[in-house]
Amino acid sequence: MIAYLEGRLAEIWGNACLLVTESGVGYEVALPAHTLSALPGRGEHLALYTSLAVREDALELFGFATFEERQTFEVLVSISKVGARTALSILSIYRPDDLRRIVFEEDVMALTRVSGIGKKTAQHVFLELKYKLKVDEAPQAAVLAATGQRPGSVFRDVLDGLANLGYAEDECAPMVKKLLLEEPDLDVTGALRAALKTLARGRS
Repeated sequence: MIAYLEGRLAEIWGNACLLVTESGVGYEVALPAHTLSALPGRGEHLALYTSLAVREDALELFGFATFEERQTFEVLVSISKVGARTALSILSIYRPDDLRRIVFEEDVMALTRVSGIGKKTAQHVFLELKYKLKVDEAPQAAVLAATGQRPGSVFRDVLDGLANLGYAEDECAPMVKKLLLEEPDLDVTGALRAALKTLARGRS
């Protein structure tokens, strides 16, 4: 198993790069989109955690900027119906923390944003991730545990209510978490009212 490579960046094409080690050996490594966009200039130093996918007709290397991403890739490819290319597509859209948030908040449909994953496959992948990811390490898990909230609770219901009113979840989530930490006894109606007041103040 080739788990780590270090050398210089020689070329970039498609979603892959050519990394040449000090011994002069060059490796073609496929990368998630965010890693690809953050590559250094040609000829500069590059280090990647890697995973080797073995197929009947090919050996493919996949590279990641962090060890956590590599381990998440390994979890994804251990799921039936998820090949290495699909796992790479998932990690091109979602970081490990994003996947833990998806599991913690039971946001199954988020997985359908990945090309090639429909509703049925998303449900299958979600159920597998639910047992294989360390969801309690997600930042959202720590915050919601502190407020006593779980998926489908006040936090989720308030976000859904705000979304129905046209507010973006990414914009509202930190504010709703802060409100629930400050006033953990709020019910959905009270929290939604407080969130709307906060949003109105921010836009006034």
